[in-house]
Amino acid sequence: PDVETFCQLPWDPKTARVFCTLFRNREEETDPGGFLTSDCRGNLRRIHTEFERETGLHMRVGTEPEMMWLKTKPDGTPSVDGMTKPYCYHIDQFSELQPVIHKVMEYSKAMGLDMIQGDHEDAPGQLELNWMFDRAEATADRLTTYRQICRQVGRELGVFPCFMPKPFTGVSANGCHHNISLWQGDENMFLPDGDNPRIPSKLGLQAIGGMLAHLDALTCITAPTVNSYRRFWDTGFWAPLFADWGYQNRTTALRVSAPGRFEYRSVDSAVNPYLSFAAIIKAMDDGIKRNLDPGPPEDRNIYEAIAGGKDVKKVPMTLGEALAALEKDTLIQDAMPGDMYRVFHHYKTDEWERFCAAVSDWDIAEYLDI
Repeated sequence: PDVETFCQLPWDPKTARVFCTLFRNREEETDPGGFLTSDCRGNLRRIHTEFERETGLHMRVGTEPEMMWLKTKPDGTPSVDGMTKPYCYHIDQFSELQPVIHKVMEYSKAMGLDMIQGDHEDAPGQLELNWMFDRAEATADRLTTYRQICRQVGRELGVFPCFMPKPFTGVSANGCHHNISLWQGDENMFLPDGDNPRIPSKLGLQAIGGMLAHLDALTCITAPTVNSYRRFWDTGFWAPLFADWGYQNRTTALRVSAPGRFEYRSVDSAVNPYLSFAAIIKAMDDGIKRNLDPGPPEDRNIYEAIAGGKDVKKVPMTLGEALAALEKDTLIQDAMPGDMYRVFHHYKTDEWERFCAAVSDWDIAEYLDI
């Protein structure tokens, strides 16, 4: 048990939550008593500690955990029907969800989440609540805690918190953008070090270069389900398809959203933050070590840039394509050491193959009378 994470559940004072570091059984033949490498939380802590020891840097990150509050059927099971209409930033839609928001805020505060803002996004029942950014390990724990809180609030209020990336066609999906910066002590090393206030520091550019170099494999970890790729294919709803970067450019996978940080956008609400943060650290570390140049930023809408002759590749567009990219990228695999990559690859390959073999409602509608 990591005793600093011990927290009484505000909805059940008889029960407390504590995160743990996992070890192998001492009777195991391989590395008896050593760290359990399929423990993704423990892996993140160890990878981040090694990165900080080698570079003097640590990663701070904030997430934007979009999710949808759905109605439930009389039997208590979720329906594919949002509690509110799909009006982005609409004050009345936000107000309709106020009972849910207040309860989530109450439990979040009691469990150490410093909530700072929220808004209604543009899908049915879609809400985003944000808390203060922190070190990668703390932010991952808080996202996990936030999901636990939402589940409990759903049980209490008879609604369903949906973290599925794309439950609806024709409206925005549930993203989980990662806002990332690198720090040395209390100094943000991503801040500009030249005369142009828009251009990140040299180290920041190297970090972006590392992200772009490994974006295909990263996509497998940050868009980790078959459904994740519906978000990319249903275009026009802010999901970035292209492996490029820019300033305040929402059509690229990476954007410098403010001085001192960049936003990684090809990530959705099904993400395991312990895996994604560890993989991002590995990618940025590679960019720094190899002095990778991300190239010039793209200020144009990426579709206009392509129409103007720019050659930009897309991120992987299916889970199968992303799995193949991850299989070729040993550096990103290193973010899942030992048993972790074996477990991830096994389950995600099985998920993809079962999907490929399944006959869907779309198949029936398209081909039954062929």
